[in-house]
Amino acid sequence: MTSNPKYDEAYVWIWLPNTIEPVVAGRLARQSDDRLAFNYGQSYLARTDAISIYEPELPLKSGALDLHDKMKMPSCIRDASPDAWGRRVIINRTLGLKGDDASQVDIDELTYLLESGSDRIGALDFQSSPNIYTPRQRKMATLEELMASAEKVEKGIPLSPELDLALQHGTSLGGARPKALIEDNATKHIAKFSTSTDLYNVVKAEFVAMRLAAHIGLNVAPVKLVKALGKDVLLVERFDRTHTTAGWNRHALVSALTILNLDESEARYASYEDLATLIRHRFTNPEKTLEELFSRIVFNILSGNTDDHARNHAAFWDGRNLTLTPAYDICPQGRTGGEATQAMMITGNKKYSKLTICLEAAPQFLLTPQKAAKLINNQLNTIRNLWGHVCEEGNLTEIDRNFLWQRQFLNPYALEGFTEE
Repeated sequence: MTSNPKYDEAYVWIWLPNTIEPVVAGRLARQSDDRLAFNYGQSYLARTDAISIYEPELPLKSGALDLHDKMKMPSCIRDASPDAWGRRVIINRTLGLKGDDASQVDIDELTYLLESGSDRIGALDFQSSPNIYTPRQRKMATLEELMASAEKVEKGIPLSPELDLALQHGTSLGGARPKALIEDNATKHIAKFSTSTDLYNVVKAEFVAMRLAAHIGLNVAPVKLVKALGKDVLLVERFDRTHTTAGWNRHALVSALTILNLDESEARYASYEDLATLIRHRFTNPEKTLEELFSRIVFNILSGNTDDHARNHAAFWDGRNLTLTPAYDICPQGRTGGEATQAMMITGNKKYSKLTICLEAAPQFLLTPQKAAKLINNQLNTIRNLWGHVCEEGNLTEIDRNFLWQRQFLNPYALEGFTEE
């Protein structure tokens, strides 16, 4: 059930490359069919440094821009909308609902855009005014505040609202993993928290996956583990922000779902094969990018990350070119048996979580069978050789290690039919 719309329009503000202040780019407005259409402002189009929010979806031209037949709003703008956790927070704040009650309700997209924090992913923000930019965000929590959270609670000192919600009320909101934004001097992080309902240590499992991926040589967001209120917290360094002496630069990016020109309702049609085709034609350094993407597919399979949907892949956008971002959200998923499938099709309509399917797909990534096999064998050897070291780094118990090994990591099903060197 969707609640009644609260807003009919929002002004889209953008941080242009290498700037620290936003400018208004245009207006997102509700149409008679309830879809949201965008048009650039004339003042923005007149700028010599203007870039499109994303092409070919929103090219730099005047007038309301056409939407894809099935899309309710431009996908590149939907990329800046809150994730599942952010949506639950807004539902709780605006309607007072949580848990199962919140899962039965959805809110209009303009409300999500206008009532979520301004330090969102990418280089866009949304305002009610075309002239005055007012950021919607409380003071960001610091790493020191996160680390001292237990002591603060014991002394009766209130935590920041963001930390309090994620640390103490995350499980009650339900339906999404609690998160908070953390700033540590010249670095910004996304903090991911464990919950009392976790059937296994999800936070540590993601830490192990991300660290192993880095050891393999994949381009991944740096991570580290800390504790707060006795809970494990994963800090993921943000790659869409760069600190300068003048302030923070924001980097525009779009999801693979947007690049593939698909709506949320069409996500099941997302394909690595189609993404590889677009990389060959539209990305910087396509050969290296194709090898990186192929290696990420292999690692997702070997680490049990089956949540590799098209919004969990992204590319930086500079107004002309796309460049693959570091990998993120490589999180081993709960698994009881052998057979599994990836969220995106790997080749044709095949999405089984098997190395043999990756080998079939290798030519689409400009890889010979020999090169693809070598990349796979390198990952297998690295995971086996460094498993103990990375588990020690994450302070995993023997129970944690046994739970993950050959269930999420190196599940025998993934290796069926593959001949190792």
